[in-house]
Amino acid sequence: MVKHYDIAIIGCGMAGASLAAELAPHASVLVLEAEDQPGYHATGRSAAFWEECYGGPQIVPLTLASGPYLREHGFLMPRGALYIGRDQDAAALGNFMDRFAGSGATIERLGADALAQRVPGLLPEWTGGVWQPACSDIDVAALHAHYLAAMRKNGADLETRARLASASHGEAGWALATEAESEFTAATLVNAAGAWADTIAKIAAVPPIGIEPKRRTVAQVRTDPAPPNDLPLILDVSGKFYFKPENGRLWLSPHDEEPSAPCDAAPDELSVATAIERLQQTVDWRVEQVEHKWAGLRSFAPDRLPVYGFDRHVPEFFWFAGQGGFGIQTAPAAARLGAQIILGLPQDAMTQSLDRAIYSPTRFG
Repeated sequence: MVKHYDIAIIGCGMAGASLAAELAPHASVLVLEAEDQPGYHATGRSAAFWEECYGGPQIVPLTLASGPYLREHGFLMPRGALYIGRDQDAAALGNFMDRFAGSGATIERLGADALAQRVPGLLPEWTGGVWQPACSDIDVAALHAHYLAAMRKNGADLETRARLASASHGEAGWALATEAESEFTAATLVNAAGAWADTIAKIAAVPPIGIEPKRRTVAQVRTDPAPPNDLPLILDVSGKFYFKPENGRLWLSPHDEEPSAPCDAAPDELSVATAIERLQQTVDWRVEQVEHKWAGLRSFAPDRLPVYGFDRHVPEFFWFAGQGGFGIQTAPAAARLGAQIILGLPQDAMTQSLDRAIYSPTRFG
């Protein structure tokens, strides 16, 4: 007998798991995950920080709305973030301050002396910065496990090794089949497939939005001296690198965004070399060894904003995708808002500051 659900979610990374946890107390929920275990792709490869300005001013409300939940449940550890620039970047630093003025993000302009105090070994050409004291590390694995436990506790079913093979919509709802030949039906189909979001839309005969996966490379390096444990997250205001300490090592990225097909992303050697070169142009530390490197796919809609809402052409198809690099830090508020839209519930204290129209798929023609 084919089991029927109110809602079927494709993907059990942070997006799918958090949304399932919010929906499960109110509806029967099935989550289909293509891999052997949830969170194998972008969720398991996150650089793991909560940074108020990351993603731009229109993402700030989602980040701020998620902050209290993340703090209350112990998923945030204070870090601080520092955007840095050279003399030629003064205009970019000023524009940064202007862009986020009034957004709710806590930011402060700093000069060369303050930068040198916060970043030991900073080279003298880095003369200005923007300080963001609220930035924190995120325990991504614990947050994902929290949502997996919550969705299971509230009755959601999870099927792994269940890559979607077909999805057809009729009067009885969605008929779904996996490559393992399992079959299910559901009234609503949710696309939380990350880099595969447009692929899932095509399988379901829904017009794709143009969500594009982009590869981000990160390396763990050993340096001399070792980075201090209280070093802030350091980001180039021009978007060319970021780094942060991690258990006596340094996590370093060239902030790359290379277009990619949906895949099990592999780190790019040139990107690792570029990141090291940019680090050595920033601080006087010596890189002694690249100990580990990895890559993940961050997926963006054409306007770089997430897509939360029912499709304009197929109203039983719900988009929950395009979270770029900010999907982890915005997960609590995004999942709550997504569930409220699906279930027709009013926005609550967590989501009351969010304008759902900004993220709706109906913004695309």
